[in-house]
Amino acid sequence: MEIVSKMDPTIDEIDRKLISLLSQDGRASYTDLAKEVGLSRVAVQTRLNALTENGVIERFACILNPERLGLTVSAFFNVDVEPRHLMAIADRLAEEPEVTSLYHMSGPSKLHMHGLFASHREMETFLQRKLYPLEGVVSVDCQVLIKRYKSRMGIRL
Repeated sequence: MEIVSKMDPTIDEIDRKLISLLSQDGRASYTDLAKEVGLSRVAVQTRLNALTENGVIERFACILNPERLGLTVSAFFNVDVEPRHLMAIADRLAEEPEVTSLYHMSGPSKLHMHGLFASHREMETFLQRKLYPLEGVVSVDCQVLIKRYKSRMGIRL
């Protein structure tokens, strides 16, 4: 069975332009977007509502600078877990406010996780009190971010 990946054919160049503009400025008004794409404000609003209802746009969000909020330690974790505990561990970790992203990666039951912490001590406390005690955790590998060169929110069009 061949799986072909392509964009939804109902998304045209104007939709792509709207999505691109919103990814640069999520607070752009319908009026400003309409001027950029050559449509009426109502037409832009209708298109964006359709993109949201169809799940192309999942949500609108405010992107925060973690360092300005005192979250200066950014770390990536590879968590090996026993397969029978994978879902329970993933569900539990997804509830933790320190965890910003969590993925099930290929390989033997590996979770890849990113977390933000105010200090190394706070990260250590998270590990000791919230991660290590979880039943089914086999091992944890941690890498602390030194410098961010690029971070993308969303996807490339």
